Amino acid sequence: MPKIKTNRGAAKRFRRTGNGGFKCGQSFKRHILTKKSTKRKRQLRRPSHVHPSDQRMAERMMPYS
Repeated sequence: MPKIKTNRGAAKRFRRTGNGGFKCGQSFKRHILTKKSTKRKRQLRRPSHVHPSDQRMAERMMPYS
């Protein structure tokens, strides 16, 4: 049986955590930053976790991570 290819777009966006979940970068921090508060921009720096409803999709795209 052939190997499954990893989705390269997903591999650049998600990382596997120790407990088997996925972490990803936050959105809303690329532009129009002047109206956003310093606190909000600082909190957007931290990685967030993939929502449980999207977990299965991330696992399918990255079978060997």
